[in-house]
Amino acid sequence: MSLAAAAFKGSAFADNKSLPVHRWVPWIAGFSAAFVDGVLDAHLPAKAGRGQPLVLDPFAGVGTTLVQAAWRGCRCLGFELNPYAALAARVKLAAPRLDLGSLDDAIAQTQEAARGWRAKPPDAHWRPPAFRSRIPFFSPRVERQVFHLLSFIAGIAQPEIADVFRLAFGSVMVSFSNYTYEPSLGSRPGAGKPLVEDAEVSRHLLAKLEQMRADAQAVQALTDAGRRAGKWEVRNSDFFAGQARLPPGSVDLALTSPPYLNNYHYVRSTRPQMYWLALLGGPAEQRWLEERNFGKFWQTVRQGAPVPLAFRHAKLEELLGQLRRLRASAGAYGGPGWANYAATYFNDCDRLAAALHRLMAPGGVAVVVIGNSIIQGLEFKTDRILAEIAARHGLALEAVHCLRQKRVGASITQSAVRRGEVNRAALYESAVILRKPS
Repeated sequence: MSLAAAAFKGSAFADNKSLPVHRWVPWIAGFSAAFVDGVLDAHLPAKAGRGQPLVLDPFAGVGTTLVQAAWRGCRCLGFELNPYAALAARVKLAAPRLDLGSLDDAIAQTQEAARGWRAKPPDAHWRPPAFRSRIPFFSPRVERQVFHLLSFIAGIAQPEIADVFRLAFGSVMVSFSNYTYEPSLGSRPGAGKPLVEDAEVSRHLLAKLEQMRADAQAVQALTDAGRRAGKWEVRNSDFFAGQARLPPGSVDLALTSPPYLNNYHYVRSTRPQMYWLALLGGPAEQRWLEERNFGKFWQTVRQGAPVPLAFRHAKLEELLGQLRRLRASAGAYGGPGWANYAATYFNDCDRLAAALHRLMAPGGVAVVVIGNSIIQGLEFKTDRILAEIAARHGLALEAVHCLRQKRVGASITQSAVRRGEVNRAALYESAVILRKPS
């Protein structure tokens, strides 16, 4: 079965919104469970008879790769820097062994406790002291209920049940806040929507918990029918630091989608969840996450001396030179700032290729889903550039498959920070298929 025939359809993460377990957490990017299944179908059969294969996702997000691989009985390992995404991946992976009786008890206790959340004075210490927003994140009547909910979750004795509740709250909290995803996090008034003056917090939470309970029961029924989940691990850490402790040649299949060169700020868009769930303590920890994010962000690298490429690539160096000269008088807000961001991004692509070559077993395959970008009117074909970078490290390119053209035109180049000459190139995403020679 060819990879193209098996895997390259239905790749968009949006397809997960209706799938049990995968629908627990809305996420802005990634790929679908069906796409992961296609990649696993294409590559894991070749590992039969060689022991349980190890599947790696260096940028695991909310765990789509890991969940599908574990349900097949594979060993799987994921790295995820964002603590909220790592929590989501762990809770989803634990679904086959979730204690449904204990979850039922906690849900019933929530229903009883929630009757007094509007009248009983709350303990306001649950408000994260370091969290800041332009307008109040929750309106007063909503915030009162949130304080009671967080106090309730803190009293759940079983950590795995408490984590289910924490993820359920993180998944629905923006829906009763004064903010919205459009697709980045912004205020409701800024998106032309009214403030949420009041909402029944327990109703939102309980609906999500009932969905999660039903999905876990369905997964457990499949497991009982013979689908035993494999061993898994999610490390809430930096892949580039953590991969050095993994044995060389230990990975059979790597399937991942690192952040694209589009400056989507995953850290800031999940700030509410991280702060309100006490996963982030303050600005210093937030800055640490931003500086270790793959490719960083334009905001973190735009100022200062020009960032050089850490490797030789004549075409990319020429393109970066063109970018630096565009709107140079604007400094960090013109071509020079965006060139720093692009150079930083491709330096991380180089680090990824080196790490994959070290970790892949002979004959092992890495599938990297990545999107192109248009910055200041210049197109960066990141899929082709990544393939050329990987070749420098001894990884053979098997194919580059275009998965989908997301939109056409200059839709991401017209904002105040990205403005440049209009480029009519299509914005697309591709799967770059790399193999380590046997």
